Amino acid sequence: MLDLIKYIVGQFAEDKEHVEYKVEETDEAINVTVLLSDSDMGKVIGRQGKIAKALRTLVRAATPRDSKKYNVEIREHGRQAE
Repeated sequence: MLDLIKYIVGQFAEDKEHVEYKVEETDEAINVTVLLSDSDMGKVIGRQGKIAKALRTLVRAATPRDSKKYNVEIREHGRQAE
């Protein structure tokens, strides 16, 4: 599933060298945090968050029914979770 996320983000991000992916697994879900440079945030999220929402929808649809749920979070480098 991480390959799907990397592929989609790679289509929109221009500064691909500075894109980081952090994967954290809990009992109920797998949390994937995509860290981007400031210049790529708008491109990957899209207007009104449409690209980010579509990314999450694709990941949800591609996840097998008996697998853990995937949560995708998109953040800027250096920003802490709120």
